[in-house]
Amino acid sequence: MKNHERLANLALAVEWDDEQSALTMLFGLLALAECLTLAPLVVKVDPNLNVILTACLTVYVGCYRSVKPTPPSETMSNEHAMRFPLVGSAMLLSLFLLFKFLSKDLVNAVLTCYFFVLGIAALGATLLPEIKGFLPKPWNDNIITLRFPYFQSLEVEFTKSQIIAAIPGTFFCAWYAKQKHWLANNILGLAFSIQGIEMLSLGSFKTGAILLAGLFVYDIFWVFFTPVMVSVAKSFDAPIKLLFPTADSTRPFSMLGLGDIVIPGIFVALALRYDVSRGKDSQYFKSAFLGYTAGLVATIIVMNWFQAAQPALLYIVPGVIGFLAAHCIWNGEVKPLLAFDESKSKAEETDEDSNKKAD
Repeated sequence: MKNHERLANLALAVEWDDEQSALTMLFGLLALAECLTLAPLVVKVDPNLNVILTACLTVYVGCYRSVKPTPPSETMSNEHAMRFPLVGSAMLLSLFLLFKFLSKDLVNAVLTCYFFVLGIAALGATLLPEIKGFLPKPWNDNIITLRFPYFQSLEVEFTKSQIIAAIPGTFFCAWYAKQKHWLANNILGLAFSIQGIEMLSLGSFKTGAILLAGLFVYDIFWVFFTPVMVSVAKSFDAPIKLLFPTADSTRPFSMLGLGDIVIPGIFVALALRYDVSRGKDSQYFKSAFLGYTAGLVATIIVMNWFQAAQPALLYIVPGVIGFLAAHCIWNGEVKPLLAFDESKSKAEETDEDSNKKAD
């Protein structure tokens, strides 16, 4: 499918007149998510409602930003999906041991430096689509290459627009590093989540099902059968989770891990791009997104009922996969959905373009 045809399908899917209005609407939704984050500073907001609205808006924005003329740059294979829970377990256990045997302040200081750089990149990339419209076209198109004198193989490419977009991110990350305020944590977390959903691709629904099934077991094991997950989440002073203030002095914040947004989010985004690739209305995206919302609501209900931390993927994974599966079975479109593969589609487009140039 040609690039302009993909963009036309995007306009059809979201029922917007042009790409610029789509960007404006997405930026507005992102601003709404930020307002929800800011709201507890001004008015009393129920943290449960805040969790649901913020997470769902973030997934929605990330999904639509993932629809581009070319698929997301990073595509996961079946082998990667099968290894992901094992790699995640190793990293989680390593962090647990680091916090147990080393100074927590030292570990968090190193992580703060890492997330300072990562945060600038994530915030800049999140703001860039809206900022580009106000800058000269050469600033958006002309690539600047920076080469390091003693490392000839190492080079960095960027545009002037990316530098401009990184400026507010730099000041913001400096504030986060100095104050570690929960608001700064949340805004960085939202930027990481949106970029994760936008840039990552599962490739196919089969790969997505493998990944979600593996992380379903991973989340249950580390939350219910060990103290590792909860301990790391409380000790890890970095924007890997969203914090929502509560009125309970014994539990000042409700937490939602970014993995509970990004991992299901990339599956929901795949459903949207599948709809767009067929040039049809976003029917499977709606069912997957509804499944995510239902799973998140179920998580909140069970968490409050038992007054204990819950593995969110325990409820979100069945919701997302179950709603999507029920919808495609009802429509009798199981085979085409399972046959969809973004990496093959991208390869076919490349071959088609090469043949046209040869002719």
